[in-house]
Amino acid sequence: MALSESEVRHVAMLARLALSETQVETLRVELNSILGHIDTIQQLDLADVPPTAHAIPVVNETRPDVPRPGLSREAALLNAPEKEAGAFLIPQMTGGGDES
Repeated sequence: MALSESEVRHVAMLARLALSETQVETLRVELNSILGHIDTIQQLDLADVPPTAHAIPVVNETRPDVPRPGLSREAALLNAPEKEAGAFLIPQMTGGGDES
């Protein structure tokens, strides 16, 4: 299946791409090459090949979840710009209810 120039322009319009004349021709040639490779793959007999997501088995390697002591409250608040009653003090993010 070969794409025409008008089909390439249509795909570019759907993708919201502004292409020059040179880019349209380059893209037409490249897309036709890709579609040619897909045609070749579709001709293969893959009836006995199981579907896979990865060519090799994938295993997540994770470290053991070992509890460790966290920061003390004093250490956590050490560099806080403002603190109050043992907690971070942050600026108010929403209206205070005064506004109507």
